[in-house]
Amino acid sequence: MKSSAYLMKPIPFDNSYVKLGPTFYARLHPEPVAAPRMIHFNRELASALGMEADSLDSPMGADIFAGSQVPEGAQPLAMAYAGHQFGGFSPQLGDGRAILLGEVVAPTGERYDIQLKGSGPTPFSRNGDGRAAMGPVLREYLLSEAMHALGVPTTRALAAVATGESVIRDSLVPGAVITRVATSFVRVGTFEYFSAQGNVDAVKQLADYVIARNYPDVAAAENPCEALLAQVIERQAALIARWMQLGFIHGVMNTDNMSIAGETIDYGPCAFMDGFDHHQVYSSIDRQGRYAYANQPPIAQWNLIRFAETLLPLLMRGEDTRAAVATAERLLNGFIEHYQHHWLSGMRQKLGLAQKRDADRALAEGFLDLLATENVDFTSAFRALSLLANAPSDQDHVLTALFAQPQAINAWLENWRQRLAEETDDAATRQQKMQLANPIYIPRNHLVEAVIRAAEDEGDFEPFHRLHSVLQQPFEEQPGMGAYSQPPRPEQVVHQTFCGT
Repeated sequence: MKSSAYLMKPIPFDNSYVKLGPTFYARLHPEPVAAPRMIHFNRELASALGMEADSLDSPMGADIFAGSQVPEGAQPLAMAYAGHQFGGFSPQLGDGRAILLGEVVAPTGERYDIQLKGSGPTPFSRNGDGRAAMGPVLREYLLSEAMHALGVPTTRALAAVATGESVIRDSLVPGAVITRVATSFVRVGTFEYFSAQGNVDAVKQLADYVIARNYPDVAAAENPCEALLAQVIERQAALIARWMQLGFIHGVMNTDNMSIAGETIDYGPCAFMDGFDHHQVYSSIDRQGRYAYANQPPIAQWNLIRFAETLLPLLMRGEDTRAAVATAERLLNGFIEHYQHHWLSGMRQKLGLAQKRDADRALAEGFLDLLATENVDFTSAFRALSLLANAPSDQDHVLTALFAQPQAINAWLENWRQRLAEETDDAATRQQKMQLANPIYIPRNHLVEAVIRAAEDEGDFEPFHRLHSVLQQPFEEQPGMGAYSQPPRPEQVVHQTFCGT
């Protein structure tokens, strides 16, 4: 381990999770690597966090974010948690290849965790090497930063660093480390870890921590844990609705991959859909389709039920277990209503509808069903719709050309335009609003795969940098970047994605 002596303090750590005590984590340092080299440093994010971006976008920063140097003020630890994985409970998982360096308080006053992923084995590694391959690191960097640009709550990527070492997966591949930033890395599985042990005091301690850090408004409630459950349910409903509106499939919605803070976390075999299919699955490990696109809302509710179970002792008033269960059930039953509200609100924006009408849900669902009938590209179809006028015109071909049998979509367009007649916006205003809800550029699977192949096979990171740059402005037409908006050709289609562990 290199010396941590600096002339300046580039990361203003202010750590709080470590104060919960050793029951919650294992203390250890990341393992140094052979030859760290910065692939990409997120200067905008670093500045927003109050860090010294100039000093960190450097060989010194590469040392820090590869785990070869522990910066001043860091208190590295691997968090303990459990989780339901594909429905089966694992009582101990924990950070098997991630280390929480510490926390910073941004100039806005919000607290953020700084975590290395791929930084070596921990006590929770379960015989794994604790490392990350280059491909999954680049994938998570692109996907998480694209999600942020799309307006989706998410962990973010601060740095990607090549280690100069190889890791063994199906073959020898280059290694890398990603630095992730989150408002919290506490998961549903963190609560499950202590609940499974019958450690109610630790569950209470964790709940108090989460409330103080992520949900301070509920602290004054009559029962803060009841109010916490209600707020977590609401945030998850809003998050999953955003996923669905963008055709995003997480791929591994285990409870250990569900953030209590309501952010998208753990980008493994995730993907954005190309051709629309309600039952689309990409993840190579999801053989039964448990986490298929259409299953994401009910799975989120299932995960939240597991969370509520951990809180039952804290929801009780006296010895009345039945009342606590009834309270939890009432809140959990509200998930679908919250989700449907957020989903329909977002779909109205995508369809250019500012007013609320009872038939809007059927209109939105009808469009999706038409896409599914012919497996039409999800992103292209919504973007094409945003270009259409309020009356039939030659522009309609932009959308109808996506269908082999355009009769059905023509009938739907007639209904849509009848609905637009009830709106007050003129066509130009409505189109502008729709284009802010319907991206041109998403991290398409074939583009991400091409970036990974160039980096891993040829050591060429230019494709990564270009794609990353395009994805930072997903809603704006970028001259000369048309190839990044196109669906894959048949030979480019990616049918499976992998977790990379």
